[in-house]
Amino acid sequence: MAQPRELRRRIKSVDNTRQITKTMEMVATSKLKRARDRVVAARPYAAALAEIIRDLHDPTLVERFPLLRRVDGNIRRAAVVGITSNRGLAGAFNANLIKETSARVRAFEREGAEVELHMIGKKGVGYFKYLGRTMATAHQDISDRPSMDDAIRVIDPLVRRFEAAELDAVDIVFAKFVSALSTPATSLRVLPVQVETADGTDGGGGTAPNYILRPSAEEIVGVVLPLYVRNTMYRCLVETAASEQGARRTAMKNATDNAGDMLDTLRRTYNRARQAQITQEISEIVGGAAALE
Repeated sequence: MAQPRELRRRIKSVDNTRQITKTMEMVATSKLKRARDRVVAARPYAAALAEIIRDLHDPTLVERFPLLRRVDGNIRRAAVVGITSNRGLAGAFNANLIKETSARVRAFEREGAEVELHMIGKKGVGYFKYLGRTMATAHQDISDRPSMDDAIRVIDPLVRRFEAAELDAVDIVFAKFVSALSTPATSLRVLPVQVETADGTDGGGGTAPNYILRPSAEEIVGVVLPLYVRNTMYRCLVETAASEQGARRTAMKNATDNAGDMLDTLRRTYNRARQAQITQEISEIVGGAAALE
């Protein structure tokens, strides 16, 4: 059995750790509320843009708008944008995103495509640097409160290259925020822009008959398409940021609970050790007194 002095040191160490994890849990809870608000605010705008594109989409527009262009046959050159966080202590959050990013890259490579990797977040950048994987871009300066400017800085160069036919597809790997406890790593095809009709099939139904369009549908689509792509990138960033706070809160709560259980065990062990030590001291005193008689 460990000595009482050693047990006291361990109890103090675990108690200090529990205070830290409890504080981090409270901070993550506070940040999660604000991050969730940004996600909720971004989704209606994205849905409205998608509805406009769906209603105004026409197969003939593909020839005039490169963002709708699709490759006939296999994809020759693709880009994967992986989003991770800048900090750890969030359980398996970053590991799941890195795993999904690697799987997306391998899937493109199995199809014979040349893949460019664009990473966001220190954890993902550090992992692929360690593997020796070449990254086309590495963004480590985007905080846990991403802005539209951050999204534009990441996606606009890829949009220009897609329009110039230098890329055939662009996928984003991010953490979809379902709830604080559910943040699955998700892959989303952002380019070419996917258009789904009301019945869920890919394509377009043309202009709705009750629309009076000024300017023309073509001009509206030309303005809305870049906005939709930028907003998709922004939404992926804010959803990942919210998911990070949810994952960190869960991880820190589990760590706090485990520290509490460990403290209970250590305190029981300490009490037993202390009781055994007192019993031994009493026995030695009694034995010494008896020897003097």
